[in-house]
Amino acid sequence: MAWSDTATAPHELLDDGFEPDPCALLVIGCGNILRGDDAAGPVLIRRLFTRGVPDGVRLVDGGTAGMDVAFAMRGASRVVIVDASSTAAQPGTLYRVPADELTDLPMDGLHSHNFRWDHALALSTWLLGPQRPTDITVFLIEAESYEPGAELSPAVDAGVEQVAAMLERDFYPADSHQDTVELTADGYLHLSAELAASRFPHDVLVAALDGSDLILVPLRSPANGGLVLRQRNAAGERTVLIHEVFDFAQVPGGTFDAEWDAARGALIVRLAGPFSGAGS
Repeated sequence: MAWSDTATAPHELLDDGFEPDPCALLVIGCGNILRGDDAAGPVLIRRLFTRGVPDGVRLVDGGTAGMDVAFAMRGASRVVIVDASSTAAQPGTLYRVPADELTDLPMDGLHSHNFRWDHALALSTWLLGPQRPTDITVFLIEAESYEPGAELSPAVDAGVEQVAAMLERDFYPADSHQDTVELTADGYLHLSAELAASRFPHDVLVAALDGSDLILVPLRSPANGGLVLRQRNAAGERTVLIHEVFDFAQVPGGTFDAEWDAARGALIVRLAGPFSGAGS
């Protein structure tokens, strides 16, 4: 009997009186963080979190709890699931699978210990009914080794980076807000609290000139060196002295447009016009 034939549909039983948190994109990384390349999904989630995500994007480490995937999808307009695969293909091979191809899996004999995210996709049709997102994509990264305690293999690590760049480029919701930064004539770079939190969550970066562009690359820890962002005021704005990037020459003061380059993993500040590239 279909859920639509029951007196109370499953998604109605989930109703606790509160609407699920809406999001434009939900990214779920599945796998075991302790088993080598099986950690591809969770590692992806951690990297995306470190880089910062725009408003409307929710990240979930699905781990090995497949049942949770079905519940996590509530409120999402678009869903991406990422996991490792074992098909005997070249390690690092990337597969993109429409979720509709995975919704008719047999459910007989399942229990909590062998219930995977692909079973959750099949379950979600019954469980969520009309609340199930219709735009679901699965990315699978071919694994090389599942050795306990091992790091990601180089091929799978490259696959994770490929998926991350694809998500940032093709899946993140369009941001109509134009980011800007301020440069002072004495060489200080000022960032808004929102921009610093989303792109430089660890308050450390490296800066370099590329022609008339100022390239700002976030780092994961001050232990890696780089320039440390300091809190500028009670609003949480950040500032850092970068005059050495300009070879201590005249710094072009003013407010400049900035845009995130996912392929380079950097914030690009366009200095063209008032600055012709001293020191480049």
